[in-house]
Amino acid sequence: MEFTERPRRLRTDGVRELVRETSLSASDLIAPVFVDATTNERVPIESMPGHERVPVDEAVSRVREIQETGVEAVILFGIPASKDPEGSRAYADDGVVQRATRRIKAETDAYVIADLCLCEYTDHGHCGVLEADASDDPHLTVRNDETLDLYAKTAVSQAEAGADMIAPSGMMDGQVGAIRAGLDTVGFDGVPIMAYAAKYASAFYGPFRDAADGAPAFGDRRHYQMDPANRREAKREVRLDVEQGADVLMVKPALPYLDVVSDVRANTDRPIAAYNVSGEYAMLHAAAEKGWLDLEAVAYESLLSIKRAGADLIITYFAEDIANRL
Repeated sequence: MEFTERPRRLRTDGVRELVRETSLSASDLIAPVFVDATTNERVPIESMPGHERVPVDEAVSRVREIQETGVEAVILFGIPASKDPEGSRAYADDGVVQRATRRIKAETDAYVIADLCLCEYTDHGHCGVLEADASDDPHLTVRNDETLDLYAKTAVSQAEAGADMIAPSGMMDGQVGAIRAGLDTVGFDGVPIMAYAAKYASAFYGPFRDAADGAPAFGDRRHYQMDPANRREAKREVRLDVEQGADVLMVKPALPYLDVVSDVRANTDRPIAAYNVSGEYAMLHAAAEKGWLDLEAVAYESLLSIKRAGADLIITYFAEDIANRL
């Protein structure tokens, strides 16, 4: 007797959940928090509905709101009171992220990840120290090795403030090794690094640059962020970060690069993070506002697809909404 394959047998209620291959929980999610040293009140981010810049005095209450949903990890981004060519407020002891971290760690049990880059802190909006007269250079370059010294300095200041993890996002060659050496030299060998290992020069970052006031004043970042056309190159970037001591490897953005997430999962035993970026968040909100999509349903499906592709951790602006659903 011949039997007909009937996959539908396992799609009925009761057994459907038992055979589900991928699960999503609040513990998989990391919520971004924007801390703003230029304001004394919360400022809505127009291109990211539901999100705000919060003053340092509101950082603790903001984190507590997130924790109430079941999300226990946050990643901090800072908007400084002043900027200069070297982004010196990024590594100042009284920098906005440092001040917020001290308060959050003193008053909550949240896991605090400090984003490490200079673009929010430089007056030119690039992720490192520029060559002289770079604004007139059509082939804009960042001084890679000089920038590494500032990254290491920033990492140490963030760890001293109490950050549980450092997340360098500038895509400078050798950044993980420089930060690892800087942390270890002063006794922070137990602080892990989540490397933005495969960060693409993406068009999906627009709302974030509004939120963090980090758009380049001139030029773009394609000379140090990855070409969206390249898949194999991501394996090389990931390998280099692993060799330099990265503890967690991130792919950014997430949804347009699920193939890269899958590749990284197949080629490393390190935990994989994926950043469900601001543009991914904004476009779903825009479609939902038009009545074209069910926001909660597509947000959940999007995050589930990122997890299914191989991510262990997801940084997402949907963290609170989805955690409440879960």
